[in-house]
Amino acid sequence: QYKFRDLTIEEIQNVNKTYPNFTFSMNTYTFKDGSQKDLLNFSGTVPVKYGDSYNIPIRLWILDSHPFAPPICFLKPTVNMGISVGKHVDAHGRIYLPYLQNWSHPKSTVIGLIKEMIAKFEEELPLYSLSSSDATRQSELLSYIAKITEGDTDVKSKSKIGGGKTEGCFNKITVVGGGDLGIACVLAVAAKGAADKVVLLDLFEDAAKGGTMDLEIFALPNVEISKDFSASANSKVVVLTVNSLGNAQTYLDVVQSNVDLFRGIIPAISHYSQNTVLLVASHPVEVMTYVSWKLSAFPKSRVIGVGANLDTERFQYILTNVLKAQVLAKDAWIIGEQGEDKVPSWTGCNLVANQTEAMAARNSREKVANRAMEVLKGKGQRSWSVGFSVADLTDSILKDKRKVHSVSTLAKGCCNINSEVFLSLPCILGTNGVIEMVQLEENPLVQEKLQSSAGSIHDLQQQLKL
Repeated sequence: QYKFRDLTIEEIQNVNKTYPNFTFSMNTYTFKDGSQKDLLNFSGTVPVKYGDSYNIPIRLWILDSHPFAPPICFLKPTVNMGISVGKHVDAHGRIYLPYLQNWSHPKSTVIGLIKEMIAKFEEELPLYSLSSSDATRQSELLSYIAKITEGDTDVKSKSKIGGGKTEGCFNKITVVGGGDLGIACVLAVAAKGAADKVVLLDLFEDAAKGGTMDLEIFALPNVEISKDFSASANSKVVVLTVNSLGNAQTYLDVVQSNVDLFRGIIPAISHYSQNTVLLVASHPVEVMTYVSWKLSAFPKSRVIGVGANLDTERFQYILTNVLKAQVLAKDAWIIGEQGEDKVPSWTGCNLVANQTEAMAARNSREKVANRAMEVLKGKGQRSWSVGFSVADLTDSILKDKRKVHSVSTLAKGCCNINSEVFLSLPCILGTNGVIEMVQLEENPLVQEKLQSSAGSIHDLQQQLKL
C-alpha cells in the first residue's frame, strides 16, 4: 500500500500526459536483502537525439514511500541492443543520475527525472546496436538482466557476504556520505570489528574525486561502496555524515540546505531499514537529529546524535590521566549543545553528607572541571576523531553493551525543557538505541544553560521548512 497514494496518482497522471506511450503495471520487486514487495512500475521509451533520433526503452519502479523516495530506474534493452556502461549506467542497465541522488519532494518529480535522463543520454548514449552474433549471445543473457531489472541483487555485492550467513543476520552498518567524515567513520567502524559489513553510501556525483575512489581501489574486507539506497537494506545502524556544500549566505540558509538534503535521504533510508538506529553526525548535530526524527517517524529512542560523546571521553581522560582526579572522572559528563555552549556535569550522589563539606567538595570539583575544560578547548573535532567516536557508539549499540554515553537525545521533560529539542545527555545505549536516560546531579547553573541552549535551538527549528 502506498503511503502517499494521492501524490503518487498525481505523478502517474502527469507522466501519462507527457509520455502517453508508457504502460503501467504492478509487479513484484526483489530488493538486495531478498525481501519482496509489489510495486507500481512503468515502461516506455524516451526520445533521445544523438546525431540521429533514438527511442531509449526504460523501466521505472515507484517505491511505496514515493514521492519522498526516488524511483529505481533501469534500461530495458531488447535482444538487438547492448548496454554502454558509463557514468550513469552500470552493466546491468541500472541508471544512476544526480537527480536521483539529490531527490527531494516536492522539488523533484518523475517528469523532471525523465528530462534529466534524456539530457544525460544525449551526452552519452546508453545503448548500441548489436551484430547478429552478439545478438544471439545477448538473448541468452537477457533472462539474467531481466532478473536484475526486477530487482535481484547483483553477483558482485553477493560475493562480499561471507561465512555462510544471510545478509539479514549480519551486524551491518551503513554510513551515508562519501566525504572525509564518512570515510573516517567507515575506517574506524571497520577497525573496531563490531560490524560484519560496512556500506558506504556515496550519493554525490563528484565524490570519486576524493577518498571514496581510494577506498574502491584498495578494497577493504567487508566494506561495500554504493550509490544505491537499497544497498543499506537491513542495517542495524545508519550513520549520517552528509553536509550540504552549497553557497548559502546565512547560517539559517546553511542549515536549511542540510534539511533539504535530509528530505531526500531519510525517507529512503527508513524505507530500507525500518528497525535501524539512526546515528547523526551531520551539523548542527542537535538540529539534524531532530530533523531525522521528524522525517523518519522513528521512536525517539532510535534517533540519536553523536553529540558530546567525543568531548565526554576526552574530559574523563583528562581528569583521570592529566589531572589525576580518577574518582571524579567516572561520574563526569559533557552535556548540552555541541560547541562553545557545552557544559560539564555530574551523575551520582554527593560524596559527603554535611552541607558545608558538600559545598567545599563541589567548589573543589568545579575548579578541577574548569581546568579540564581549558585543556579540552585545545582539542578540535577532526574527521578521524569523530570517526573514533562513531565507532565507539556503534560498538555499544551492536553489542548491546548498555554503556552510558553522552549523546543527543530528545530532551523534552528534562531540566524543565518543554520544547522538542535534542541535547546531549548521559544515556544507556543498547541494540534499540537509547534504553534509559541517566539522572544528572541537580545544579541550577547547569539547568539554566541547558534551557538557554534548548531555547536557541528551538527558535532555529521554528524557522526551518521541513
